[in-house]
Amino acid sequence: METTPIKIMYINPVGFDAYDSFFATMIKENKFPDTEVHVRSLNASVGQMDNLEYRTFNALIASDLIKATRQAAKEGFDALIIGCFYDPYIFDTREISGDMVVIGPCQSSIEIALKLSNKFSVIIGQKKWEHEMQATIKDYGYKDHLASFRAVGMTVPEFQKDHKVTEEKLMEAAQLAIEKDHAESIILGCTLEFGFFKKIQSRFNVPVLDPSLAALKQAEQAAILKRNYNWKPSRQWSTEAPSEDDIKRFGLFKEDYQFGNNIIVD
Repeated sequence: METTPIKIMYINPVGFDAYDSFFATMIKENKFPDTEVHVRSLNASVGQMDNLEYRTFNALIASDLIKATRQAAKEGFDALIIGCFYDPYIFDTREISGDMVVIGPCQSSIEIALKLSNKFSVIIGQKKWEHEMQATIKDYGYKDHLASFRAVGMTVPEFQKDHKVTEEKLMEAAQLAIEKDHAESIILGCTLEFGFFKKIQSRFNVPVLDPSLAALKQAEQAAILKRNYNWKPSRQWSTEAPSEDDIKRFGLFKEDYQFGNNIIVD
């Protein structure tokens, strides 16, 4: 068994790095003592979007996210967290991740919720998000466990602007999900909804999953399982990666990827 610290990258999948210190503080308060986490954002050249609410923004990060994943694997990270509830390009990044495990907040939250309940509701910012997230949940095979989506009419940046307003809206949505949609657990459907789960959970006495925390804990667990039991990504059939010969032949990944920011939390 390895004795070096678990090494995880939490990637903020935009070129806007103002949220990085926020996530670093959250991680410092909740990680295992022997876990080292690098919080990084993408290179600023992808654009200064502070959210991925639109498919247009989502598409613009694809190439950089693939390159960033390859770089993280090259640097020896045990796991990488894509810090967005859309779990953008998760199957694509997993294909190029080598022995590194790629974790998504959406999938992580659902997996934990279904250990604690049979039906979950997702509280989202905008109604627009529902279509893409519903497709993701269906792809994961969890659509029969989805009780509902409840939108609170907020953009991603608004979640952390006025905590009192955010808390009131999340409380109202959670109550409707439980009483009207018969949700047995609640998932907060944005990584910027951090800091609210304890109060909602206490009030309604149901599990309330914070996606950033869920992803962090799933990443730590995946790293432990990989190190102790060699449970790492398969490279058979649908999970086969491009060969190194093809990568070299097509001139791919010739230079190290340059991240936009790096905060080390140890």
